[in-house]
Amino acid sequence: SLVQIPDAEPQHYLSLVRFITAELTRGYFLEHNEAKYTERRERVYTCLRIPKELEKLMTFGFFLCLDAFLYVFTLLPLRVILALLRLITLPCCGLSGSRLLQPAQVCDVLKGFIMVLCYSMMSYVDYSMMYHLIRGQSVIKLYIIYNMLEVADRLFSSFGQDILDALYWTATEPKEKKRAHIGVIPHFLMAVLYVFLHAILIMVQATTLNVAFNSHNKSLLTIMMSNNFVEIKGSVFKKFEKNNLFQMSNSDIKERFTNYILLLIVCLRNMEQFSWNPDHLWVLFPDVVMVIASEVAVDVVKHAFITKFNDISADVYGEYRASLAFDLVSSRQKNAYTDYSDSVSRRMGFIPLPLALLLIRVVTSSVKIQGSLSFMCVLLFYLGMITLKVLNSIVLLGTSCVFVKEANMEEKLFDPPPSAVSKPTTDKGGIPVAPENPQVANMAESSAPTLPKSDSDTFLTTPDGDDDKIINANTGLEGDGLEHRTPKKDLLEIDRFTICGNRID
Repeated sequence: SLVQIPDAEPQHYLSLVRFITAELTRGYFLEHNEAKYTERRERVYTCLRIPKELEKLMTFGFFLCLDAFLYVFTLLPLRVILALLRLITLPCCGLSGSRLLQPAQVCDVLKGFIMVLCYSMMSYVDYSMMYHLIRGQSVIKLYIIYNMLEVADRLFSSFGQDILDALYWTATEPKEKKRAHIGVIPHFLMAVLYVFLHAILIMVQATTLNVAFNSHNKSLLTIMMSNNFVEIKGSVFKKFEKNNLFQMSNSDIKERFTNYILLLIVCLRNMEQFSWNPDHLWVLFPDVVMVIASEVAVDVVKHAFITKFNDISADVYGEYRASLAFDLVSSRQKNAYTDYSDSVSRRMGFIPLPLALLLIRVVTSSVKIQGSLSFMCVLLFYLGMITLKVLNSIVLLGTSCVFVKEANMEEKLFDPPPSAVSKPTTDKGGIPVAPENPQVANMAESSAPTLPKSDSDTFLTTPDGDDDKIINANTGLEGDGLEHRTPKKDLLEIDRFTICGNRID
């Protein structure tokens, strides 16, 4: 028998109408996937918060660099004078048994001698000849030269602070220690050569930027500004962890401060050529604002998309700010083992000596000092710089204490230096003895890779908990299986040139 389907023909006839009706009246409920849409909304809010949080970090880092930069002009000469007076007067007082100079004073004297020798060498460099030599090159060649100079500047900064640290340690190393070095004088000559070459490199950068400002069609300046946007392409599509982003943030702070000083040098050279006519300053003002605005826009877009693609919260910039503040506060402790300016150099890659040397060279060649009135103006300007340095240091120290307290990092300020923790205490028979201070024992135990970190370390460490669970599930390792891996790096251990992979273990 045949099976009859009475409604087959009407349904076939109305299928197109039903489809169109269903498309017009079809509905859906977003709350069925609430977690997904909430996450998307939070990403939008994070991108909107990035400019504010990033500029807070950039502003704080800018004043940190400014403090280290002003130190070279203001307090360093006074500290060198006091150290030399102590070196001269101490033997005359009959205190032959005491140490002539403290380690910090030895480092200050070495910095002073480096600055004096490098300035005398810089006086033989003709800035005008360099300007006309660069101006005669083609636009494309200058663009390539400027990119090469940026790469060379990063390489110089990465190796330069190591040269200076090696000199300071070689000059202040205790006599009872085994000395495996080539001597203080070779290290000193290497430091002088480095500061001189780095200052020449920055001078060529400033000269190229000056040529771009003075070009008629501004094509070179436009190409150099577009180079910043190429940086976005090379950064946003890579995997970043918190430590990698911290390195990039430090690099951006240093790069922005260096660009400000280069723009200042360009303005000084141009104002000198136009006999300090204030009207010419307004001619340079639009180009200066354009360069600064492009730099800020590139940083904001770059960080916004990096945090979006890598699912990093905007609160991480508060942690970065607290880490930089911790360096400042810890350098004021009695057991500090580094100067703050050197700490900034290691953390951000900003070495103030070559940049300060170039600025002194440009100012002395641009401004002619003649007569007693000019000397009085220079003295007043120097006193003003000291006042600015002191006020900046006081405000930074107070702000840093607030950041450290908010990040619950106060306990770390009382931790002993790394050398005190790494060496176990022994008695006369060579048997290890437990330290009297339980905090020291806890510090030594927490440094071992087989024990978990404290709460403050966890707060400043890249969260890889989910990845570790996945690895445990795939490999079948539990408990101590991953305990013997390299411990995760704390933000306080990350400087500008620490090698950080895509995944920080």
